[in-house]
Amino acid sequence: MRALLSVSDKTGIVEFAKELEKLGFEIISTGGTKRVLEQNGIKAIDISEITKFPECFGGRVKTLNPYVHGGILYRSGIDDEEAKKLGIERIDLVAVNLYPFKETIERTDDFDEIIENIDIGGPTMVRSAAKNFKDVMIVTDPSDYDMVIDALKNNKNTLEFRRNLMIKAFEHTAAYDSMIANYMNERFNGGFGDKRFIVGKKVFNTRYGENPHQRGALYEFEDFYKNLNTLKGEASFNNLTDINGAVKIAVSLGKGAISIIKHANPCGAAKKEDLVTTWQKALECDPISAYGGVVAVNGVVTKELAEEINKIFVEVLIAGKVTDEALRVFENKKRIKIFDLGQPHLEIPGDVWDFKHIEGGFVFQDADRVEDDEVKNAKCVTKVCVEDRSDLEMAWKIAALTKSNCVVFVKDSQMVAIGMGMTSRVDATRCAVEKAKSLGLDIKGSSLASEAFFPFRDSVDYAAEVGVKAIIQPGGSIRDDEVIQAADEAGIAMYFTGKRHFLH
Repeated sequence: MRALLSVSDKTGIVEFAKELEKLGFEIISTGGTKRVLEQNGIKAIDISEITKFPECFGGRVKTLNPYVHGGILYRSGIDDEEAKKLGIERIDLVAVNLYPFKETIERTDDFDEIIENIDIGGPTMVRSAAKNFKDVMIVTDPSDYDMVIDALKNNKNTLEFRRNLMIKAFEHTAAYDSMIANYMNERFNGGFGDKRFIVGKKVFNTRYGENPHQRGALYEFEDFYKNLNTLKGEASFNNLTDINGAVKIAVSLGKGAISIIKHANPCGAAKKEDLVTTWQKALECDPISAYGGVVAVNGVVTKELAEEINKIFVEVLIAGKVTDEALRVFENKKRIKIFDLGQPHLEIPGDVWDFKHIEGGFVFQDADRVEDDEVKNAKCVTKVCVEDRSDLEMAWKIAALTKSNCVVFVKDSQMVAIGMGMTSRVDATRCAVEKAKSLGLDIKGSSLASEAFFPFRDSVDYAAEVGVKAIIQPGGSIRDDEVIQAADEAGIAMYFTGKRHFLH
């Protein structure tokens, strides 16, 4: 039996090779892998002895040879006679992982170096071995080495086992080629080439999708979710989308903020002097909707905070850190799901692009984000202006992360009213105000944000009736003059950011 080992990531390769030797495998290897093996006392046949041809062109050509690919691809019982005639010997196991293209583009912008880190022989060997999985084991992941050895030792090297390795191998080369194609399009076509590849790695299956008759799973782009600690319960498909919304708002508002999400919409947010007070103020905005909601705490959940949150039923709690004492507060709540990142505060990966499925395809775009200076640099367009823009900033950030059409009212670093997902902006304003009134919330003196311009003055007139002191919006309507006039008549400060944040 012969094994071909040629890996960029050399994690565990020495131990793997030693176990293969014990099982009677001859080891064939290349370049750096061969040196590492020999330094650790493992005898390895140089690939040039198999190819009968030296590596050339700076190592660009070393495995692209019929003695290598013939050894991998020939079929038992079909090609035996031809292989014997040609002097081709079987290669029974191939362990290959590819040149570090990702690490290279993260480290340098030198295109010549980047080009040299595009693997050619490696993907070709992987594909050959995967194609001939009936006869060959293809290993692309160092974490599978122990499993492969176990299969070889304990009569588990079945067709099904090799088939699973084959699928993983094609996933490996597909992801690698997708990364290269995306990079080239980003470098030369602004990221919008003729093809766009979206590749995710499965983290776990959900019990079902949005509804019980649908299947679902969580996939990640990098390794962000490996840091997500499941402390209690199991996240559903819908939980994950709500967690995303809640965490994005809590992170955007800064350390010490809390957000509450229900059915993808924010129903509470605040950032006060301590987390207990912050929770209480976040809850005031809409305690009815908060029941069964998703709570994101951009900080540490202590026992004291846990006891406050536990006064109502929340379905999901996610935080930077949940202490052991806090976790015990919820131990009798069977339905709650609790997660943390094991660190003082929440964070998000900060994806630079975004996409949405539409029937028959997807639309792709740069990710939207509120830049740090948007509110700071917003232009006051009214006779009255305000010195403190902190409430405007909070309202603006929440509005940018809320379904359009939306308006957000913030007072003293607390969201006091919100209208979202409406077909008209004035309806969103009316709904927000009426909900606040029904809960007895005082919105007089609040700041209002609209993620897109006001097409008419009606929303401003309505805001004036309830005592709004400042409004922030993108501006850009053909009726901006009328809208500004309405604000001036009411003594409201109005700011234009010049940037819209639709979320559909």
